[in-house]
Amino acid sequence: MNWEVILPLLLFLIIIFIVGIYSSRYISSSTSFVQEYFLGSRQLGGFILAMTMIATYGSASSFIGGPGAAYKYGLAWVLLAMSQVATGYFVLMILGKKFAILARRYNAITLIDFLEARYQSKYVTIISAVSIIAFLFSAMIAQWVGGARLIESLTGLPYKSALFIFAISVLIYVIVGGFRAVAITDSVQGIIMLLGTIILLVATIIAGGGIDNIMHDLKAENPNLLSPYGSDRSLTATYLSSFWILVGVAVVGLPQVAVRAMSYKNARAMHRAIIIGTIVVGTIMLGMHLIGVFARSVVPGIEVADTVMPTVALTILPPWLAGIVLAAPMAAIMSTVDSLLLLVSSAIVKDVYMNFVKPDASESHVKKISFSITTIVGILVFLLALSPPDLIIWLNLFSFGGLEAVFLWPIVLGLYWKHGNKYGALSSMFTGMVSYILFHSFKPNLLGMHTVVLPIVLGLISYILISKITSNKNESEWKSSSMNA
Repeated sequence: MNWEVILPLLLFLIIIFIVGIYSSRYISSSTSFVQEYFLGSRQLGGFILAMTMIATYGSASSFIGGPGAAYKYGLAWVLLAMSQVATGYFVLMILGKKFAILARRYNAITLIDFLEARYQSKYVTIISAVSIIAFLFSAMIAQWVGGARLIESLTGLPYKSALFIFAISVLIYVIVGGFRAVAITDSVQGIIMLLGTIILLVATIIAGGGIDNIMHDLKAENPNLLSPYGSDRSLTATYLSSFWILVGVAVVGLPQVAVRAMSYKNARAMHRAIIIGTIVVGTIMLGMHLIGVFARSVVPGIEVADTVMPTVALTILPPWLAGIVLAAPMAAIMSTVDSLLLLVSSAIVKDVYMNFVKPDASESHVKKISFSITTIVGILVFLLALSPPDLIIWLNLFSFGGLEAVFLWPIVLGLYWKHGNKYGALSSMFTGMVSYILFHSFKPNLLGMHTVVLPIVLGLISYILISKITSNKNESEWKSSSMNA
């Protein structure tokens, strides 16, 4: 083991644990355990809101899988990845103040709370909870694998041992601190992600003898590495454009991101988060994916794509600095894992257990169940991650697409279209989920687009058509759910 590399990472983990213990004091003193544990009592300022959105969205896919894909496909993957720059802007501007106001009026703690109050349907609650649990498991597996790959690269430990260390580290501070611990640590992790990206990008350019020299090497190896179509010409213009939906506009439909839009303190915090978030996301996404491309010249011959980022850092940086820089992907992975863990836990505890199993559960009972469910979910994901895929980015993108196909239109049209009703929402969610799974299984990337595009279009048509057909039955729903919005 290279202790010069490992010690900065250990220091980082110790800081995270301290934050978790500090945040647990808020849980103990809060008048509402559920409000505090799952939403931080809606007290996020602009900077923390921006950083928690970035850290939640920027994950193993961005810091491990993304550079690995860029290493394989070249500059085309950088072009594709930059569609993520507007993520925070789209989410906060589209959901905006109305989403936060209605969430407070409904006393909604989770996205499912909001949907249940808006559509007045237990079936919306059930299909939402099932979708979150099913699709987020694949996303969490990707993060667990990314964290284990990173620890494996640094320590030389076997993959399963590295996975165990990572799982224990995350579970301890999420279970202890809840949403506030996640939000505060996301701020620390967001700063580390930004600094780590800048340091490693500069170091990679220097190690490669400058950008001109790197580009010359890439062109000599394969001119397609510099094209917008990828090293094997498989990334068509239609496919690249469809990513503006998958990781750009439709991110509004991701529950783990949307729930942030109901947790901020005031409008000023939201406006500040939009500016900070756009700048930081742009820097991180551009930097990390350029590192992946440039690494092909600096460290050729890497066989496991998901090890590109740690391999480059360990090769070109002094050990102590590599340890600091590699805290960035660790931060990205942990910050996403903690948010997903809480989201799945809240779907099970708040949206299923407290709604259908034991509505009159006491505060102490809910607390005990929440801790237990979070632990069980973490253990299940650990077991599923024991057999990792070759490139974790595809797991993450599968999860993104599924959640967007289910939730995008019930959220957006539920906010802004008064004729939308529970029948339209249910049909859209069901159509989106089933068509996405079928297309992904039998006809992926149909018509040259990412699989998510057609399910989203079908979900939109279904929502509008069914809502119009059943409008007479539910005209009063909008009035009762959005009065004075």
